[in-house]
Amino acid sequence: MITSIFNKSKSINFIVIFFIALLAFIVAKFNVVNEAITLGFIGKQTTLFFVICASILLLNFIVSKNSLTKKNNYEMLLFSLFLLTITQTTSHSNILISNFFVLLGLRRIISLRSEKDINKKLFDASFWIAIGALFYFWAILFFLLILIAIVLYADKNIRHWIIPFLGVLTVFTIAVSVSIILYDSYFELFDVSPQMSYDFSNYNSMKHLVALTVLLSFGIWSSIFYLKNIKNKKKASRASFKIIIVAAIIAFFIVILGPVKNGSEFLFLFAPLAIIITNYIETIKEKWFKEVFLLVLVLMPFTLLLL
Repeated sequence: MITSIFNKSKSINFIVIFFIALLAFIVAKFNVVNEAITLGFIGKQTTLFFVICASILLLNFIVSKNSLTKKNNYEMLLFSLFLLTITQTTSHSNILISNFFVLLGLRRIISLRSEKDINKKLFDASFWIAIGALFYFWAILFFLLILIAIVLYADKNIRHWIIPFLGVLTVFTIAVSVSIILYDSYFELFDVSPQMSYDFSNYNSMKHLVALTVLLSFGIWSSIFYLKNIKNKKKASRASFKIIIVAAIIAFFIVILGPVKNGSEFLFLFAPLAIIITNYIETIKEKWFKEVFLLVLVLMPFTLLLL
């Protein structure tokens, strides 16, 4: 039943997906909000929910534009379910905004496969990722994805190795200028706090343990088949699929290195993980197994709400 609904792109799919995202957003707010309900508060929360919806639509655009999955909405469904599984990912504005800019950068990186406007795409990718790093420092690790993409596309043009650094320098220059104008300080605008923490005690709860166990188990299992099937993809598209798995690895390192382990750091992992698991779902030939696989992912977040 679930597969028949989301197997093709339909308007009802978007309604269901955005409802799940809204539910995740509301549940998260009930747990952490202690502010008075004012117009300013409502405006801020509306903006943040818009960022979530924009991130989901951007993920769908990246996937459909680059044929990373077949024509279905599984990746959007999974992304929204992941939000509901770890609702803390919707409650931290800096990480929500940072992830959105990282997705913008990822879009430009994957579009390098067309071999058109390479200079512009490299600059844009580094520019967006650098902006994302202003909101959450460790997002800068996705800059490595640009350099890896250049290697994967076997680009020997030395200028293409320089341009990403110019993109970061541009953001740095703009940020310093704005900081001086607004705060009379060079670095007031920066979230440059390369702190690390290996204290995972916040994950020591039933909700987190169940959520992380299921997500990582399904993710690792799907990644095995994902990597195995890359060689079956068109030669021109293989680099794009490799970029997604590298993005997932980088996001996993962000989870490990993040200074505050509150669950929100998993947001960076959701987009690549949704694409990887979707690719696995598409390879499942037994309809009953596909239904059960998806059903577990659908029921898990709703079950966790009861714990």
